[in-house]
Amino acid sequence: MSSKPSPDPSSVRYDGPWTHRDVHANGIRFHVVEAAPAGRDFAAPGTPLVVLLHGFGDLWWSWRHQLTGLAELGFRTVAVDLRGYGDTDKPPRGYDGWTLAGDVAGLIRALGHTDATLVGHGTGGLVCWATAALHPRVVRAIAVIGSPHPIALKQAVLRDRRQRRTWLPNFLRCQPPFYGERLFTGADGAEIERMLRLRAGERWAGTEECADTAARMRSAIRIAGAAHCGLEYERWAFRSQWRPDGHRFLRAMREPITVPVLSLRGAQDRYMLDSTLRRGAHLSPRRRLVTVPDAGHFAHQENPGAVTGELAKLLTE
Repeated sequence: MSSKPSPDPSSVRYDGPWTHRDVHANGIRFHVVEAAPAGRDFAAPGTPLVVLLHGFGDLWWSWRHQLTGLAELGFRTVAVDLRGYGDTDKPPRGYDGWTLAGDVAGLIRALGHTDATLVGHGTGGLVCWATAALHPRVVRAIAVIGSPHPIALKQAVLRDRRQRRTWLPNFLRCQPPFYGERLFTGADGAEIERMLRLRAGERWAGTEECADTAARMRSAIRIAGAAHCGLEYERWAFRSQWRPDGHRFLRAMREPITVPVLSLRGAQDRYMLDSTLRRGAHLSPRRRLVTVPDAGHFAHQENPGAVTGELAKLLTE
């Protein structure tokens, strides 16, 4: 186990050109980080809302570039510590697709908006897909980074040997109780850094920014309860395959999503394959696929200018 005491949850409230807030929605307290449009201390009524959702083992910090970049373009931009992560509450349950989608829908309303554009990476992208399917009235559009539609991912794992080799072993090792918690908190969170560097493109993996990001992720995953809660997302996805709630969820996800969808993938992403992202076109008929150059699985951090530019196109369509 870790040789250091668990960090305080408030340790993820990094200073910057943004504001940290606590927002109550769907029965829990969320830590959100907001950047107001350029030239203002707050978002004026009617300013479009963009909600940024991080991936497994991560935190709001991964969106630092988009948080400020989109605000400078005139959007109210909010990055969230998802349920169980960072300085957000860590309840013992609620890591199923239904509740996570309800979290985002509730957050949009708690922020005073009727709808928002959702942007998600990895697991956060799956939450985007679920929210668009289960709460379509609150979703204006979604953008997902390295995150295929849940039905497409399941098909790829079953039918594509290459995707199965890159994705399934990590997914399965998250399932046994206690093992994953020890793995991700041991050696001061070294496993999170290993995963980050393994999935990133070669150029960014060797930078000081990657090292700084890894240090923040290693600290955040060691916050009491964070590793367990993050693993519960993966465990529900596994357990639900044989349970009625999972069957209902997959049925709901088979309904085509009619809002605009931007699907981004780093050109050097070895974890989520291009063929997997291209599956399921009928499930999102207004989808646009974009390959981000000079980036691996963390395209929003590795090539932030390109990602922010593509998001700007989506937001102004």
